[in-house]
Amino acid sequence: MSKEIKGDHKHLTLSDRVYIEQALLRGENFRTIAKALGKDPSTISLEIRKFVEWDDGRLALRPGNDCIRNGSCDKMKMCHRACSSKCRSCQFDHCSHVCPLYEPFLCDELKSPPYVCNGCKVMSSCHASQIHYRAEEAHKRYRTLLSESRAGINMTPEDLKELDEFISPLIKQGQPLSHIFSVYGDSIPCSRKTIYNYLDMGIFTVKNIDLPRRVRYKLRKKRRGENPINYAYRNRRTYKDFLKYTETFPDYEVVEMDTVKGSRDAGKCLMTLLFRKSSFMLIFLLPSCTQKSVQDVFDMLYDRLGPVVFRKTFRIILTDNGPEFKDPWSIEMTANRKRRTRVFYCDPYKSNQKGRLEKSHEFIRYIIPKGRSMSKLTSEDVKLMTCHINSVARDGLNGQTPFDLAELLLSEKVLTSLGLRKVSPDRVILKPALLKK
Repeated sequence: MSKEIKGDHKHLTLSDRVYIEQALLRGENFRTIAKALGKDPSTISLEIRKFVEWDDGRLALRPGNDCIRNGSCDKMKMCHRACSSKCRSCQFDHCSHVCPLYEPFLCDELKSPPYVCNGCKVMSSCHASQIHYRAEEAHKRYRTLLSESRAGINMTPEDLKELDEFISPLIKQGQPLSHIFSVYGDSIPCSRKTIYNYLDMGIFTVKNIDLPRRVRYKLRKKRRGENPINYAYRNRRTYKDFLKYTETFPDYEVVEMDTVKGSRDAGKCLMTLLFRKSSFMLIFLLPSCTQKSVQDVFDMLYDRLGPVVFRKTFRIILTDNGPEFKDPWSIEMTANRKRRTRVFYCDPYKSNQKGRLEKSHEFIRYIIPKGRSMSKLTSEDVKLMTCHINSVARDGLNGQTPFDLAELLLSEKVLTSLGLRKVSPDRVILKPALLKK
């Protein structure tokens, strides 16, 4: 869109097309017409070239043959009549109706804007083929094209079957369409919206309910606003303190932390750590949802990564007010009381303050549905799940995977020390079946 002209980005109306036809008769150029309609000149040019009409009455009104081969053509008996004259001079039927080589002569003026004969001063005496732009007919054709493009299935049965055989197995593996289009978008012959429409129409082997994000969670009940109590563990670690600290050190990586629980029975649960810049999520299996289990994870990471890499990787940690996180000193300090990180807490009932992690938890729920026990999970299961989740391409990462960005932004030691490897796009599985293999 031209910077000089601020259009409304809407389709042309019948009134707009009538104005274009009248302006062409007045001899106005595309820029003048576009400025009057609030459009870009290229929009006017495309409109005219797309909906031009050949003057069907030109043969009856103008004598002679307008084919560019008129002077040299020797074709005879193209209509299978028993005559001895050449088809170009036939008195019964015009050769343009039967000859596959017919090509009308075009005036040189039609090769440049405005591409039509509207407003031409010598049109009445011209013997060449004529092209016109007529508003009403252009609008009818536009409405027909719009209706056809939005209705039905614009594919042959063979192409549709091929698309189904490609798309359905990937969806059955739990892959979201965002991942599928990021990886295979160039080979899919339609848009993501079209795929959603086909799923709603029941055309594919899979149904729209097989898409994880088509299943909606119940809305959470709103809690009454209450003044949070400033417990000792929150001293200088509130969300306001977090904002001030990140303003002072804007280059520091922020790591969001939370836990994911299975059934209501006490036992194993998952602890998640998500790096904001890459959306890369680490998942650890806790034997119990306690402060000691959380501390053990950080002690393990500190030992494997070493002081330098750990402090560079986990500079800032933002978490909620769960009881398992209410001992910030055990997370922040080493056994010999040296600081290794800083912990901050979201405001009570404000999970959106670490919304990136909350959103990423949905990938875990694809594999471990809410309410399912985690008692049989092993560390290897959790590692496998971590690799598959981080290998999903995301719209928010411009079609890249968290693994792609983690390899650029995190120390290689973080991935190698935890044994994490990227999964091939076509092998990504986000279904409970992943942990049953």
